[in-house]
Amino acid sequence: MSGPKPSYPICLTEEEKKQLHSLVRAHKTGQDLVVRAKLLLLANEHPEWSNLWIAKEVGTTDRNVRKWRGRWVATHSIADAPRSGAPRRFGPEERATATALACSLPSQSGVPLWRWSRTSIARAISRRLKQMGKRAPSARTVGRWLKAERIRPWRYHNWQHLHDLESFLGRARPVLQAYPQAKALLTQGIWLVCMDEKTSIQAREGEEPPRPAQVASPSGPRIALHPSWGTPSVCSPLSGRWKSLWGFQGPQTLCGFPKRHPGDGHSRSA
Repeated sequence: MSGPKPSYPICLTEEEKKQLHSLVRAHKTGQDLVVRAKLLLLANEHPEWSNLWIAKEVGTTDRNVRKWRGRWVATHSIADAPRSGAPRRFGPEERATATALACSLPSQSGVPLWRWSRTSIARAISRRLKQMGKRAPSARTVGRWLKAERIRPWRYHNWQHLHDLESFLGRARPVLQAYPQAKALLTQGIWLVCMDEKTSIQAREGEEPPRPAQVASPSGPRIALHPSWGTPSVCSPLSGRWKSLWGFQGPQTLCGFPKRHPGDGHSRSA
């Protein structure tokens, strides 16, 4: 075909051909991915074709063909490259303030309302941030924050209320300032991990097996005895760099009593 010889020859394996063909045939694949898959398949099937001829067959530009030829040779992927996006307009402290307000009563902030709404939270944050000389978020931005945290202040529980917002922010501020530095700390050999212990998970076992129901023999109420074999400490660490979550189980404890073994009798909870 006429035109200069392509700078990036495409050689696909059978598995890569299969994956690209499945993307082309799938009904839910985006058209941008379909075009990229088609041009790569044509470039592999017809290595003598120029970029201009492949662009005419696929319905795109030769510049786009050159771009995705080079991208495939470098990464073997047709996905978009990661983008940094616009810089954050609000830091983690502003988001923590919105979360703390949503988990508190409006009366504690001097707001004459029964329950919070996105607009009322945005107004309360605006008054607080303007006093500090910072930019205030809109009600829509506050709504996105609450949705990400799965918090609906109009459907609250009593145990969610914070009684001292300033004290909460004072304790949370060092943690919030450390999270954005997770990548830089990792280069220095410091791995930032957030730990959360899930307590009160009792390991119990019944002393007697369950009795099957019998005809004309009602079981009646009976007390089931369950010796405790300890309380395992289950922790869920969260990596601040890779945002990955996993869990592990620590040693078993028994709430103030020594660990018992079979035949030692029944254990009590403290």
